[in-house]
Amino acid sequence: MTSSSDPSPASTTSNLAKYMTLLAAFLGWLFDGFEMGLFPLIGQAALTDLLGPNSPPTDAAKWFGAIIAVFLVGAASGGVVFGWLGDKIGRVRAMSLSIFTYAIFTGLCGFATEAWHVAALRFIASLGMGGEWSLGVALVNEIWPGKSRALIAGLIGAAANVGYLLVAVLSMAMLSFITNVKGVLLGVGLSEGLTNQLLANSGWRFLMISGAFPALLIFLIRLFVPESEKWTAEKERGATSHWANVDLLGVLAGSFASLTIIWAWSPAGLSAGPAVGVTLVGLAIAVWGFLHPVRCYLRRSELAGMISAGEGGTIVKMMLFGAGLAAVALLGTWGSTQWASRWAAQLEPAPLMYAKEWTLIYLSAGAITGTMAAALSAGRFGRRITYTVLCVGSILGALLLYQGNTGYGTPFLWSAFVAGGMTASFYGFFPLYLPELFPTSVRATGQGFAFNFGRIVAAIGGLQTATLIGFFDGSFAMAGSVMASIYVVGIVLIWFGPETKGQELR
Repeated sequence: MTSSSDPSPASTTSNLAKYMTLLAAFLGWLFDGFEMGLFPLIGQAALTDLLGPNSPPTDAAKWFGAIIAVFLVGAASGGVVFGWLGDKIGRVRAMSLSIFTYAIFTGLCGFATEAWHVAALRFIASLGMGGEWSLGVALVNEIWPGKSRALIAGLIGAAANVGYLLVAVLSMAMLSFITNVKGVLLGVGLSEGLTNQLLANSGWRFLMISGAFPALLIFLIRLFVPESEKWTAEKERGATSHWANVDLLGVLAGSFASLTIIWAWSPAGLSAGPAVGVTLVGLAIAVWGFLHPVRCYLRRSELAGMISAGEGGTIVKMMLFGAGLAAVALLGTWGSTQWASRWAAQLEPAPLMYAKEWTLIYLSAGAITGTMAAALSAGRFGRRITYTVLCVGSILGALLLYQGNTGYGTPFLWSAFVAGGMTASFYGFFPLYLPELFPTSVRATGQGFAFNFGRIVAAIGGLQTATLIGFFDGSFAMAGSVMASIYVVGIVLIWFGPETKGQELR
């Protein structure tokens, strides 16, 4: 019997191929982050256009919340689906498909004529966004040597936050941006009518269509990025042949259950009591559904002698453990610091015109710094102690932001930098730690589930933030502070997992 943890042959990947792999993955994550932040920037203008100027404001708010929610569920589903595909057909081919999916279906949003068109297209696009993280992380970790992986993990985490930073800069420059684009479009021969249609309502259609641009990365990937030698070795010994398409029906059931939970907590859903019941049942179904493809694969692999008895149970436990760690970080981000930009616009004295954008810029700059520092710290001091410190720092950072400021100004912005740096630091930690929890044969699927399932918890928790704001008489500060208490769970949970410092990937 050959264990999936047997060492693979020495790498023969050239330095050029390694750097091209890192460049392609970095750009993929950057555009991933940019397109995740794009809809919050232009969503209100898009819904005003699609629903019509006479529609009640509450309709736009409900659709905005629904589109954000289906995005989070789609990203969770995509992390499993494309992770499954990456373990079955290879990292490079699956990553190309994931980038194609999120780029093309984001671009198609620019042709939507109904609000539900955007919701459906964003759901499909988010499948690719969730998958690209899983595949890129697996591929880069398997190609780069162990001593480099801490730095690489920091770059991975920083890339998406660079994308968010670009969204904030674009928002501030939107008026001049649209004016310049109009001149370019007219200059290349587009009619005045078509140009005005593309750039109406803050240019949301043009920006969505331009979201298809990252599809060009596929040519770079297919020409210059090599397949993982670790995955190739698994394929040659037959370990990749035990994945089955029918197993993905479990993911479909999990996605449906997750969307049902989101509906239950939405303004059009249920009261608190029944919603709690739906949540408990729905989460159980979602966990079962998203784990189903892996459990089936592990059962077939064990029968074929590819893995030892009991190894499958350990892998599933690591998937649930990783999902718990990611849920803490994602819920802390979406339930607490993500509200800072909106809160900034309501502070006294009356903020500057670009208060929301400057807040996002400081949050993103802090996040870029924090992700790099977290990955390097985990590489030097160990995974468990680093995660613990990140949780403590996130609590303190959130309290500094929400309890240490009563007005908008320089202290507020630097508090946002600190809070953003601490709460986003986990996104440099996870690309280092999560790949170490799984063998090569299930790495993309395992870490895809672990990281992205947290998005479902974040979607549910984000709805509770709105409830807390109402409970505290509209206080963003109190709601954000209370939500930060989720990091206490992480301080305890991390010590139930393995310390993997100094260990090579299996």
